[in-house]
Amino acid sequence: MESPILSYADEVWRGSVRPEDVPYTELRRDGVQEITYGVGMWPACGNVYVIRGEDGLGLFDTGDMGDDGDVPRPYRVIRKWSAEPLKYAIFSHSRGDRLAGMEEFDAEPGPRPLVVAQEGLARRLAQQGRTAGYNALVDLREQGFPKLVWPPPQRLPDVTYRDRLSLSLGDVTFQLTHARGDTDDATWAFLPERGVLLTGDLFAWTVPGAGDPQRTQRYPDDWAVALRAMAALDAGLLLPGRGLPIFGSARVRRALTDTADYLDSLVEQTLDLMNAGARLDEILHSVKPPPALAARPYLRERHDEPEFIVRNIWRLHGGWHDGNPANLKPAPDAVFARAVAELSAGAASVAGRAVAAAADGDLRLACQLAELAAQAEPEDRRVHEIRALVYAMRVQQERGAIARGVYAWAAAESRSKTTGMDLLDVYHDVAEGRMWWLPSKAN
Repeated sequence: MESPILSYADEVWRGSVRPEDVPYTELRRDGVQEITYGVGMWPACGNVYVIRGEDGLGLFDTGDMGDDGDVPRPYRVIRKWSAEPLKYAIFSHSRGDRLAGMEEFDAEPGPRPLVVAQEGLARRLAQQGRTAGYNALVDLREQGFPKLVWPPPQRLPDVTYRDRLSLSLGDVTFQLTHARGDTDDATWAFLPERGVLLTGDLFAWTVPGAGDPQRTQRYPDDWAVALRAMAALDAGLLLPGRGLPIFGSARVRRALTDTADYLDSLVEQTLDLMNAGARLDEILHSVKPPPALAARPYLRERHDEPEFIVRNIWRLHGGWHDGNPANLKPAPDAVFARAVAELSAGAASVAGRAVAAAADGDLRLACQLAELAAQAEPEDRRVHEIRALVYAMRVQQERGAIARGVYAWAAAESRSKTTGMDLLDVYHDVAEGRMWWLPSKAN
């Protein structure tokens, strides 16, 4: 009987099921599913893969923090699939939802499993500790996680490598390779005896997360290089960091090559305009991904998006100054906002213009004007009503989770201020589409 995961994987590839309609919670409840001989998958926020060899088990990523309602911890589902000793746990990169779940394996009788990672992982975890408060605020804004602790509990690696490393389970070899993508400590793995490629988040059924505006520097150029190196292996099965497997060497090559072409196009367009002397503002509104690639089911803007990637390309190659001399050493936001309000007969007038811009369908301008009005008069109730309105409308328009989270938080700030409701309660209402207070046309 074919694994339900593989059935959905084929349907998603063919376009008969949308990636966002796959019932991942149900698939998680089914536990580890064998995808190919000796290779099991447990779908999660970060997928967990378990490989069985003659000398025991190897894990590629170890999962998130644990039970989600009636969905069990990774340890329990893995042990239900196999009781063989765990020899290796490989971390694909320094994300908290990939590093948890080792405590119970460590407590088992016998030799302690070896945790393996690229040598930069420990340094990145230390970096995250230095910005713990900031990272917690970002997760709060993006996803409404009030109790997330930074850095999350994690196990530091026992074995590290720089460029390449091979590990053996007897009849199975892990060929580990370092790459730079959404982090500079990424690891992808190839199992040559079984033709299996484990990509981590270098491939995750979405626009590559090469632009996240609230996180550290990303590396779209190097990311594309890694994707092409993986495509050259002619693997028969791709196991992604998120989302469903891709099986068949032609499909695997196409998915990896398309994603590399997508990134390369954004990089080359951006660099061409930078070299021609364009400012960042012009580049942001000029660079677009190739339409044919943007239509692929594995390159949808579900989290990150091209505009953010362009900003990261600029930052990587050109620094933080956007080319506008007035932005090099600007006045404080509140001072500038008050000056604009004075020129416009007050903050209420600026907010009114935001309403007009929203009515015209220009939500980019509407948000900018509403933000200026709130900065100029931060206690004005009517201004905050308008600010909540335009940002809530923006949430409805956006496809990417990062943008929706940021705009939902802004709307919730103002809605909470005008109603006295709990900020997080309002945030979840906005993020989940429960905005009964919007005018009917906005709905």
